[in-house]
Order: sequence, then structure tokens, then C-alpha cells
Amino acid sequence: MNVSEQLLQILTQEGVKHIFGVAGDALNPLISAIGKQETIKWVRFKHEGNASYAAFAQGELNGNIGVCASTVGPGALHLINGLYNAKKERSPVLAITGQVPVRYIGTNYHQEADLQKIFDDVCEYQAIIRSPEEAPRVVLRALRIAINKKAVCRIELPSDVAMMKAQSEGFVSKVFRSKSEIIPPKSSIEKAADMINSAQKVAIFGGAGCRSAKEEVLEFARKIKAPITHTLRASDIFDHDTDPVVGLTGLIGNPSGYKAVMESDLLLMLGTDFPYDKFLPKSTEIIQLDIREENIGNRTPVTLGLHGDIKSTLELLEPFCHEKTDDGFMKDRRKEFLNWKDTIKKQANPERAMEPIHPQIFTGKASELASDEAIFTIDTGTSAIWASNYMSFYKNRRIIGSFNHGSMAVGLPASIGAQLQFPDREVWALIGDGAFNMTLHDFSTAVEYNLPIKFIVFNNSQLGFVKIEMEEAGLAPNLDALTVKNFNFAEYAKLLGGDGIRVEHSKDVESAIKMAKQSKKPFIIDAIVNSGELSMPPHIGFNEARGFGISKAKEIFEAIQGDKKQWDNVKKEIEGLFD
Repeated sequence: MNVSEQLLQILTQEGVKHIFGVAGDALNPLISAIGKQETIKWVRFKHEGNASYAAFAQGELNGNIGVCASTVGPGALHLINGLYNAKKERSPVLAITGQVPVRYIGTNYHQEADLQKIFDDVCEYQAIIRSPEEAPRVVLRALRIAINKKAVCRIELPSDVAMMKAQSEGFVSKVFRSKSEIIPPKSSIEKAADMINSAQKVAIFGGAGCRSAKEEVLEFARKIKAPITHTLRASDIFDHDTDPVVGLTGLIGNPSGYKAVMESDLLLMLGTDFPYDKFLPKSTEIIQLDIREENIGNRTPVTLGLHGDIKSTLELLEPFCHEKTDDGFMKDRRKEFLNWKDTIKKQANPERAMEPIHPQIFTGKASELASDEAIFTIDTGTSAIWASNYMSFYKNRRIIGSFNHGSMAVGLPASIGAQLQFPDREVWALIGDGAFNMTLHDFSTAVEYNLPIKFIVFNNSQLGFVKIEMEEAGLAPNLDALTVKNFNFAEYAKLLGGDGIRVEHSKDVESAIKMAKQSKKPFIIDAIVNSGELSMPPHIGFNEARGFGISKAKEIFEAIQGDKKQWDNVKKEIEGLFD
């Protein structure tokens, strides 16, 4: 057994099924070892960056760890963005990178890069292997840290060491996995209960840290009559069909979610490090509960911090809290939320026959027809707006994306990792055309592995979310810079051996969704949508109103001066608003 084979033995005993990557010289010993066994499958990607996003998806979804790999220097550098996404989402991922032979390290050898320095910020720990004797010790340490801290770790394997005879085999053992509960002291629990019992209008702001405590949070909210506002990443925890959920706040939130947070006299922040402090209250009393103590008070001053896991802490806190009788605040916000949902549901009605099509029609119909077990990979940008506002992620549906890192091009590769991990579940990728163009070469990877992923590509020939950001800043959008030149994505899918359909009329949306749902091949819906669709935050302050106003004035002025592109832009925005 050589060092590469020993590494695979360790990964096998930890339940790893896939390694995503691109083969290359320094990685060849590991690739050869993979070919000699059948448990772990090498999934060949066209680009290492996409491989790291696929590993992120598995780390996020499978309760274990995702693994990606690349060769030395240039190949390793391609992994960085997907690994940063895993770091920001707190998804356990192990990256394996090759390295030049040990005798050449530090000599500026061909393709050599100081990977330890390069990966220092993204990795919680790096297992730098320089001899067979140390290999199992540092590999197991990397796995323990990645799994238990939900972090990114890296193994650096020089090509010569990778082929040496394995040593220290007696040290190989199963990775310890912590199941410990963390709870605050009793005095803090009692103080929190006193604050909750004294407050008139309590609200809960829940994040992804509530995932293992969904029922506890819901029952607690019902007892203290608190509406639940949630983050985007927690949309599949607190789905919109569940009482007392009142939606999102933030840039892509809704009025009821915003008001619940801002109009409460006591806000409970549970498992969230929500970054947008202008959507957090300035003078309201706040209790923040988080498993990561560094998050407490990170975004806004808190009255009381509780360091603990959500489930265990709520189980201790709940008996000390009185059941409130006044449910007016909760009911008002829930009623407002349901009214808002009814209003926007009309915007997703296929009878709105404007062309190009309203993008909401696609997400609304996908929400209606997708399975209760579906996994949705949601790309960054307007795709997230249409998904979060017009879909409901109830029952066992899951969403993943780049919600904290905010990187484009996560949707396609993450869907591959998800479908390989869960071959019997529907996987839908909701992607803007800009992001799809970044990753479309790995659509062929989905074809090669016979993955029946359903891709909805919002084709508006524009970087739509960047346009919104420019308008908020008071700038007239540079439409040349924002333009995305597209081809027929459905024909592209067929060319590569998949399937697809181009949809240009709203009456065809439902049949296209059904075709994708029934397809046994990767299927692209090339959704030709309106580039002028407007999405406004739940609350517009003076600066935002001023920015949008100045931007629109500039757009109209340029259109009057004869700028045809700006005229078309203004026209589409007006049509999208009133049709």
C-alpha cells in the first residue's frame, strides 16, 4: 500500500463516495490509486472551480464531507472560489492538492506555488505531507477539523511522497465526530426568560443555525406569540406555508418580515450572522443565541448574548417563559405576509402574456410542480430574488447556493454534486444567463454521468442584479458592460447529449416545467425573460430612493438624447411594471 492508497482507505472508512476534480501530473498517483478500487468514484470535471462547488454541495447536504482535488499550482488555484463558498456557508470540505516533488519545493520549480500561503485564509487547517510517516496523522487531523468545525481543510500531497510505501498504518482509525451539546449558564437562561416575559412584541429572526431545531423554534414562537423572520439561507427551514413565518428581510425581503424585526420591542436572533445592519433595529433590546460565540454582537449591539446550540438552549429556556395571550403582533404580521403573497402570486400568473416573459412565472410554476423532496441550487443574482419570493420550500425541500460568499456560477456545479449524492431526488438549478455562461462547459459533465438535473436558465441577455446595484448607487447602468450575448441554450443541451426547450411564451411555461420534471437527461429550460423586471427591497430609505431616482432620471435623459439601448431598457421596465 502506498501513501495515495492509504489516503483513499481513510476516506473510504469515513464514507466518502466521490472526489471531484481534474486530473494532472502531481495528482496522477492518487488518480491511479482511485482506479484500483471501486468505493470512491473520481468525477471528472472540465474545470477545478466547478469541482470545488460540487464538493461544497455534498458537504452542505450529506451530513458528512465533500471532497475535491486538483494538481499542483495552476490547478490548485482554480479551487479557491468554491472553497471560499464552502467556508462562508460553513460546509465541511476537504481539498486534496498535488505538489512538486519534495526535493524541488522552494526552488521556484515548474508550476510550483506556495500553496500553504495561498490557502491560508480559506482553510481552517492544512495537512502538509512531507513524509509517509506523518501522512495518516495529519490527514486524520484535517478530517476531524473539517467535519467537527464544518470548515475547509486541505491535504498537500507531493507527487513523490504519494507513491512511497505507506507508514504508520497502526495510527489509522475512525474520525471522532462530536455530538456534544452547548448550553448557556442558568443565570443567562433566566435573564432571557425575564426579558421575554416582560416584552409586549417579541420577534424571532432565524438563520441557518436553526436547521436542527426547526420544530423547537416553531413551538417556542407559538408560545411567546412571536412572528418568525428568516434569512435567505433559512428559507427551507421556515417555509412560507408555515405559521408563524412572515418571510425575509434584507435587500430581497418583504414588508412583513422587515416590520417584524424593526417594530418588535424584543428581537431574538437565533443562529444568524445576518450582515446587513441597516435592516436590524438600532434601539430595540436584542437577545442573540449562537453556537459560534464570535457572532454574538457582530452586527449590532445586543442586550444579552447566549452561547449555545439552538435546540438545547430553547429546551432549557422554554419552561421559564410564560405563554403569552396577546397574539396581535404575530397575527398582524402573518396576515400582512399572506396578503403580500397573494399579491405577488398574481405576478407569477401565466396569463400575464407579456414577452419577454416575466421571470416569476417560471419560479412560481416550478414551486408548484417540483417534488416535495426536491433540492434547489440557486445562483447569485436575480435568480435568488425570483426563487425566494415566488417559491415555497416546504416539507423536505432543500436550497443551497452562495448566500454568504455571494459568488456567481454556483448553481450548475453544485447541482451536479447534489444529484450524485441523491440520485433519487429531483434537483433543480435556477441560474441567470451570466452565471450559466461561466460554467456551461460542465453541463457536459452532467450528461456524461447521466444526471437528470433540471436547469432553468433565466435568459434576459443582461447581468440583472448588477444593474440593480448600479441603480441603487445612482448610476445610469452601462448597458454595454451589462449585456450578455447568448445563444440557444436548449439547442446547446441537445448538442451535448442532454435535452432542452426554449420558452418564449408564458402559455408554454407549465409544459416546459413538466418536460424537465419527466426527463431522464440533463434538461435546460432556456427561459426568455424580461430584462426590465424590477425588484424593490421591503423598505426604501432616503439614500436608496435618492439613488434609484437619480439613476432613473439619467436613464430617461440618455434615452431622450437618442440612446436606443437606454430607451429599450426604460420601455421594458415600464412594461414589466404595468403588464
